[in-house]
Amino acid sequence: MTDIAKLLGDEADGLLNHTCRGFAKEDLYLPGPDFVDRVMADSDRNPHVLRNMQTLFNHGRLAGTGYLGLLPVDQGIEHSAGASFAPNPMYFDPKNIVELAIEGGCNAVASTLGVLSSVARRYAHKIPMMLKLNHNETLTYPAIYDQTLFAQVEQAHNMGCIAVGATIYYGSPESRRQIMEISEAFERAHELGMVTVLWSYLRNPEFKKDGTDYHVASDLTGQAIHLAATIKADIVKQKLPENNGGYKAVGFGHTHDKVYDELTSDHPIDLARYQVANCYMGRAGLINSGGGSKGHSDLGEAVRTAVINKRAGGMGLISGRKAFQKPMKEGVELLNAIQDVYLSKDVTIA
Repeated sequence: MTDIAKLLGDEADGLLNHTCRGFAKEDLYLPGPDFVDRVMADSDRNPHVLRNMQTLFNHGRLAGTGYLGLLPVDQGIEHSAGASFAPNPMYFDPKNIVELAIEGGCNAVASTLGVLSSVARRYAHKIPMMLKLNHNETLTYPAIYDQTLFAQVEQAHNMGCIAVGATIYYGSPESRRQIMEISEAFERAHELGMVTVLWSYLRNPEFKKDGTDYHVASDLTGQAIHLAATIKADIVKQKLPENNGGYKAVGFGHTHDKVYDELTSDHPIDLARYQVANCYMGRAGLINSGGGSKGHSDLGEAVRTAVINKRAGGMGLISGRKAFQKPMKEGVELLNAIQDVYLSKDVTIA
């Protein structure tokens, strides 16, 4: 097992022994082996969705825990194939993307229409697949920042996927259209029995003020998460919060002093707990993203993010570049280290 405390370094005590005060853990719908029976059974999801959610929970090293470790690789579109795969050219071949997820003990692999469709007959029965429906692409010049549908829900269903994913850039001028598109797509996915996962991101240049980036503020990301749950995302992907007070700094929208004085603090686990609270207190699962690859610090950063997510009441981690931009052996080791956090009985809910 991974030496979690060692990787956390000077932060170990503060992260492993913190207790949340704003939202008590007893008030949350926490992940667990019985999550589908205990939580999702209250919803209007049809039996096929419940079965496929349980299939996600039952695969990989985290099988039977109620936690998820997912491998997402859509960066070939989002960041260009060259920028994403040149550090490790084997991943130009979609086969190796899926093999990394399998060797790494992931619950599922999430990727693009082209990647998954090219190998679906070989792998759909070996690992749960999630099709990412929409993307921003970076070949248009001058650059635009929009999410465009590259695939239809039926295509995901026909190739054997058990889940679909999508991104909405909340706060952007295009967000209203994206909300309508993805709400309709998620309803169709639920009709066909698939789990829905929303990359619930913020994008607006006004969210950066006086040198601080409030795209990762707990209050603003929390509201994006709440909007994701509103369109029936079963799982919400969000960046780990790094600050708070976005509403106040940007000077728009609606908030309340208790958000900052009582419900959160500056502690990273409290900031993430506010994200979980906006997931209908955990009825929708919160998975945080692993972020980009920085090299030697990736392992420690990934474990830190997993500890914060788990202790806050989240459902897991979705980490791509930190894993696939390394040799496969190192990528597997990183994915396993993340999973070890969720397997560890010493990492408890704060």
